[in-house]
Amino acid sequence: MPNPKSPRVRAVPAVTRAIAILRLLSRSREPQSLKSIAESLDLVPSTALHIARALVAEDLLRADPLTKRYSLGTGMLPLARAVLENADFPSLVRPKLDDLASRYGVMAIGVEVPDLDHMIVVTLSRSQAPVRLHVDVGSRFPALISATGRCVAAFTGQPWKEIERRFRLLRWHNAPTYDAWRKEVDQVRRQGFSIDRGNYIDGVTIVAVPVLNSQGTISHTLAAVGLGSQLDRAKSLALARDMDIVAREITAQLAPLA
Repeated sequence: MPNPKSPRVRAVPAVTRAIAILRLLSRSREPQSLKSIAESLDLVPSTALHIARALVAEDLLRADPLTKRYSLGTGMLPLARAVLENADFPSLVRPKLDDLASRYGVMAIGVEVPDLDHMIVVTLSRSQAPVRLHVDVGSRFPALISATGRCVAAFTGQPWKEIERRFRLLRWHNAPTYDAWRKEVDQVRRQGFSIDRGNYIDGVTIVAVPVLNSQGTISHTLAAVGLGSQLDRAKSLALARDMDIVAREITAQLAPLA
């Protein structure tokens, strides 16, 4: 029986569709026509047009007057900046990522894990070393992919039925079998870190450690990305240990703020 005191959240179609348009354009490297937007989101073109015009009026979208194509507007910038500046995790972890990137020659990333569907890059530090993974703040990836995904599966507390369903939708360069991946997740739960050697991207090694909340479930991860030739076993393990120290420090600092 539902709790009568629980707030009821009613769907607001216009808001849901507006968010869908913003997310679609955030994933697109090129401006999109109204027809493309409507077809991608299964919207009636007139509905897409009304919503797009409202978003343009708020500077959240930009409409090119010549091509009639839409892209994200500059009004998104203060919103994104406010999220990053007011969030505790990015501000706490950023200098530590700078240190890891400098010492190990990797790209060090702070990731938020809101659910089982996506993880979101909220801060990062780049080294001069070349890597084959293009990442920017705001990038979204499937939550269960690569080393970070193993950490999510190990510490999410969600039912395995849901985890398995999402796992089978993932796209890897060298995909592990589900049974092999389950064993790797169990190992991550015991050792507290994960190392992906070429499963997600051929030739790329990714090291990840979880950042847990007060309930012991995952809220964020730290990840480090480097070429496989750069991160041998010994260096990867040393990096994982240092990342674990950082994760524990961040967890302790976030706890009083919760």
